[in-house]
Amino acid sequence: MTNSISTRLAVLGSGPAGYTAAIYAARAGMNPIVIQGIQPGGQLTTTTDVENYPGFRDVIQGPWLMEEMQAQAEHVGTKVVWDHVSAVDLSRRPFRLTGDSGTIYVADALVIATGAQAKWLGMPSEEHMKGKGASACATCDGFFYRGKKVAVIGGGNTAVEEALYLTNHSHDVTLIHRRDSLRAEKILQDRLFAHPNIKVVWDSEVAEFVSGGEPEALVGLDIRNKRTGELSRIDVEGAFVAIGHTPATELFADQLTLDSEGYIEVEAGTTRTNIAGVFACGDVMDKIYRQAVTAAGTGCMAALDAEKFLAAQEYEAIAAE
Repeated sequence: MTNSISTRLAVLGSGPAGYTAAIYAARAGMNPIVIQGIQPGGQLTTTTDVENYPGFRDVIQGPWLMEEMQAQAEHVGTKVVWDHVSAVDLSRRPFRLTGDSGTIYVADALVIATGAQAKWLGMPSEEHMKGKGASACATCDGFFYRGKKVAVIGGGNTAVEEALYLTNHSHDVTLIHRRDSLRAEKILQDRLFAHPNIKVVWDSEVAEFVSGGEPEALVGLDIRNKRTGELSRIDVEGAFVAIGHTPATELFADQLTLDSEGYIEVEAGTTRTNIAGVFACGDVMDKIYRQAVTAAGTGCMAALDAEKFLAAQEYEAIAAE
């Protein structure tokens, strides 16, 4: 027999956006259910040092922060479920979500906080050096490399923006791009080329992340010129992969309006999607900031938007009687 759980509000995803939405929703009496997904806690569970989340003077650990957010959400009345939703039906209310466990979740409103994953190069040495010098977020981790030589890998807007940002901390920034021209907007390219602390390595790709020292850390990158095949090494202590992100929106592709990059589109200044009662927050709809604190902020917005929606639905139902 299929297990069915009904709720006023279901939250898909358990990162800062999802848990913040749940905290606000629970405090508003909506008795939300958080369905954690395949990566409970989101990307912060793979992040060690967190130094820029407000309220903490000392460096904190990403997994610890997410454990605290979950505990707070549960404390105020959220039910947290470990399951992965593999199918959704948003064609009518209440919405129906099918979990891998076989459970059907029936919700009057839905907050989508499934996040986005950074794209990596997919190299064993890159994987080995994650957290030891290899990063996918200069805004998150650039401060740890102040005064050190760093590199950015990519050629689009994100890569150029990250290279420019890193000049706040480093006097020696190298941008590595596999082509002979950048894809970034011209105004960003102009700023990049005019900056005295940034140099560009063209027609090149990273062949190896080089480790060394004790404790082990990144000490350099082996670079292969794509035209000549020649290998060279640059000495860096931080390498930032900036080749884009993939939002977790496959479930909603045929039901919600997505932009050209697959992010959920929301009404400006809100978290409302094109389907009434469905709200999106965090990195699944934000391709610009992608910070834990901004994700939490939009999670709060989603809960408030959902509360207003459900209140209006209840008022209309009473008025119709």
